[in-house]
Amino acid sequence: MKTIGLIGGMSWESTVTYYEKINELVNHSLGGLHSAKIVLTSVDFSIIEECQKNNEWERSADILTQEALKLEKIGVDFILICTNTMHKNFDQIQARISIPILHIAEATIEKLQEEKISHVGLLGTKYTMEQDFYKKRIIDANIQVLIPQSKEIEVVNDVIFDELVFGEIKPKSKDMYLKIINHLIDRGAEGIILGCTEIGLLIKQEDVTIPIFDTTLIHSEKAVERALN
Repeated sequence: MKTIGLIGGMSWESTVTYYEKINELVNHSLGGLHSAKIVLTSVDFSIIEECQKNNEWERSADILTQEALKLEKIGVDFILICTNTMHKNFDQIQARISIPILHIAEATIEKLQEEKISHVGLLGTKYTMEQDFYKKRIIDANIQVLIPQSKEIEVVNDVIFDELVFGEIKPKSKDMYLKIINHLIDRGAEGIILGCTEIGLLIKQEDVTIPIFDTTLIHSEKAVERALN
């Protein structure tokens, strides 16, 4: 079994999901008392969020690269960055280490292609929804990406940073998210990417009439596939 390196803490709420899901999947595959070989490093999310807010992406790349180098030195076989938004720094980090990072969007694209999705709605932080670093990979795979309207983007983003990163699950926020999802469906979305690792805490498949693609779970599944290959 290969050793998985996790860069977590963005937020720690979703990092818990990664740890649990990866171990559950390994145990399901191998049985008995088997669990995953994981090394976790966790950053202070306040500093990362400050970098996002101040457009200091080079600073955040330096911070995350230092964590990746720690994992490489320990001897992990590959790394997961346990957040969608900070894949904006993916190329800078990957260029400075010699072990692979599994890209969360690439793992999600594989699932979209398996389900033959041609038009997908994307929910996430405002950075993920509005900027190209994430969407472009999906578009380059010949999948049309639909994002919410500007006011809806603010709602989605505020719920993430004001509630979900603290583990707060509010029925009112869930209702707002479902309304936004329905608007995306009305515009032609055949599936919905939960493109922030906390959104899966709020929205489940049973809440939505079309397929949802929970990136935290997809990323975890891809990690286990690589670890057991």
